[in-house]
Amino acid sequence: MLRTSQSFTFSQSPYFDDRGPHGYAQPLTEHVNPHSRPVVSYYFPKGVGEHHYGQLHPMKPHRLTLTNALVLGYGLDKQIHNIYNPPPATRAELLAYHDEDYIDFLSKVTPQNQAEMKHLIDSFNCTEDCPIWADMFTFCRMSAGGSLAAARKLCAKTTDIAINWSGGLHHAKRGEASGFCYVNDIVLGILELLKYYPRVLYIDIDIHHGDGVEHAFYHSNRVMTVSFHKYNGEFFPGTGKLDDNGTGLGKHFCLNVPLQDGINDDMYLTLFKGVIGGVVSHFDPSAIVLQCGADSLGCDRLGAFNLSIAAHGECVNYVRLQNRPLLIVGGGGYTVKNVSRCWTYETAVLVGASLPDELPATVYDSFFRDSQWKLHPPLTGRVQNQNTVASLQRIQRAIDQKLRYLEHAPSVQMAELPPDLERWLAEELKDEAMIDAREDRSIARNEFFDGDGDNDAGDRIPQASSSRGATSGRRARGGRRGRGRGRGRGAQAVTVSREAGDEDVDAVPPPKTRGRGRGRGRGRGSARKQVPEETAPQGSAEDKTEEERKSAEVEQLGREDDSVVPTGTSSTPMDLDVDV
Repeated sequence: MLRTSQSFTFSQSPYFDDRGPHGYAQPLTEHVNPHSRPVVSYYFPKGVGEHHYGQLHPMKPHRLTLTNALVLGYGLDKQIHNIYNPPPATRAELLAYHDEDYIDFLSKVTPQNQAEMKHLIDSFNCTEDCPIWADMFTFCRMSAGGSLAAARKLCAKTTDIAINWSGGLHHAKRGEASGFCYVNDIVLGILELLKYYPRVLYIDIDIHHGDGVEHAFYHSNRVMTVSFHKYNGEFFPGTGKLDDNGTGLGKHFCLNVPLQDGINDDMYLTLFKGVIGGVVSHFDPSAIVLQCGADSLGCDRLGAFNLSIAAHGECVNYVRLQNRPLLIVGGGGYTVKNVSRCWTYETAVLVGASLPDELPATVYDSFFRDSQWKLHPPLTGRVQNQNTVASLQRIQRAIDQKLRYLEHAPSVQMAELPPDLERWLAEELKDEAMIDAREDRSIARNEFFDGDGDNDAGDRIPQASSSRGATSGRRARGGRRGRGRGRGRGAQAVTVSREAGDEDVDAVPPPKTRGRGRGRGRGRGSARKQVPEETAPQGSAEDKTEEERKSAEVEQLGREDDSVVPTGTSSTPMDLDVDV
């Protein structure tokens, strides 16, 4: 029998569908200008989507590979400023929150030795929901490494928005696994943010309550947790009722928004914007962490809401518009094709790009065949809406009432200062004390300094005694200090003029010569009379010159005093302590 063979190329294989009239989205080609919009960093640990929880397990890490394929297919990598392959988290980094014995268990347990470690598996809750699978610890380290790297990038202020879709495992506790989550990358990321930012707001839009993150910060006022989730007392994890508010310092810093099945876009967005708007206004977060669990979408394998991808993305956009450092993480989502479409669309929202409704051509086209390769397939109306406008208004009022008890922008506990900084502050305080002391002495010297016209602000005149007739409470002005004592009408004129309220006396220039011992002053009458040269005291030429200068200055002072003596005052000389 003659055998015939038919050759096919790879592109002709049935794994590639002919879309016919539906068309393909053309990838973006324009590169983003680094300064035209907020800086966005994208974290995708290489190989993180190749892990597998098990054939029948609803959690599929492959959704991350699918998301990344759509992001690159749309050309969003050209709109993202930075794309990183972050290193896995180290053991020491995981121990920043988790117990040491729990991390040791995760690092040692494998499918081959799990029978030998049965007692530890039960104690750490690694049972049905959290099974033991190959390379489980490697996956946990990858997920946590992405969130830690993103948080550090935000702390360094070299990015405005950091995206890690492989993170968002919000159920893990300090010492046990829960709800498909083994290591809580969100808590680790928030702890990293708290090293730099005073207050962090955590928002959770997964359909399940973010109990692991809430439990970690239940006693803290530096982290406010807000979770929107389904709650009926039975739905996993069974926590998150409206009355759970935190305790201790964390009282009123924990908010839960319990919802019922079937909530639609309009109701969800109205409540979300009302709650988050009030929280941001009262708490004033320094940074925000947003968990974007896609199991709150309609048609999810484990969900029961009716949200569309556009509404889910609008929540992300509203948080983005708060203009705070923003860490975006993934979370739940168990209908793989919808999760990948949702996170791709939200990546476009975060970078400020618009995408066509047609999906780009990728090797995963067969995943989207039933929805005709659309980015926004109809997902709403599948579950009856059990929420009413009145019930959502009651939740909004309850949240507003709790925010009234919230201290605006809570303070942060002061930490011990580094030694160098403490020494520097001590020197600053010492310098300030010295400056204050100098200012006090300056005020004491210049307490009668009345302006720029006062040429001897630093000189002080001894106050006249009451027996000499000085009635002014302020000291008279005079020349530089000396030991001389004289009598002059000028001093009396200054005193009397101040009693009469004549402030112009401050303009009288003081004598500018230095006294030489005990000098003689002359009264008003003698100051006008020239002393005959032959009657002047005999002495050296220097002494004569000195006496002449004194006589001229006293005469000048007497003439100026005449102009300020009030009418009707006596011209009798008075003894007053003055310097000449």
